[in-house]
Amino acid sequence: MNNLVLVVEDDKYISNFINMSLKQEGYGILSTINGNEALNLFYANNPDIVILDLGLPDIDGLDVIKKIREISNKPIIVVSARLEEQEKIKALDLGANDYVIKPFYMGELLARIRVAKRMLEMNNSEELNTFEKDYLYIDFISREVQIDHKNIHLTPIEFNLLKLLIEHRGKVLTHNYIQKRIWGYEDSSNQNALRVF
Repeated sequence: MNNLVLVVEDDKYISNFINMSLKQEGYGILSTINGNEALNLFYANNPDIVILDLGLPDIDGLDVIKKIREISNKPIIVVSARLEEQEKIKALDLGANDYVIKPFYMGELLARIRVAKRMLEMNNSEELNTFEKDYLYIDFISREVQIDHKNIHLTPIEFNLLKLLIEHRGKVLTHNYIQKRIWGYEDSSNQNALRVF
């Protein structure tokens, strides 16, 4: 099945260019110029990948990331003219998977979409029941963890952290993202606790 991509971009020229390129690659397209409509389209159609500009006419793109992350882990690729490192960090901390700075080459954006697509396929094929690597074995249903065939006791938070890291193996996760997923909120004073765990 072809992946459905939601393109949120208020520059008509860039939007048309992205849409046309994606159609040629066989992707399904949903397209809008503003954030609130993007959220409505996301809730209604559950697209596979989101390409998101941050500078939207109605709400900030960062708010769109926040709202999507409340309900979904679908890949979000930010395409923005905002060059400041802080903006990039903020977008990634809120849960964006990638950040492309305008102007960009379409070939690069398509490559990043393919990476997002692989992530999506990995996540879909791996509704993990068990995980095994070298000396580590985990049964996610019974919450059993073994090292070298010996049972290891983990607290609920330790177990949830281990599961989160395994689900996102190969990716860098920020403190804020981990805290939000494990504790349900961000709190910079909690970073020491996170390091201990």
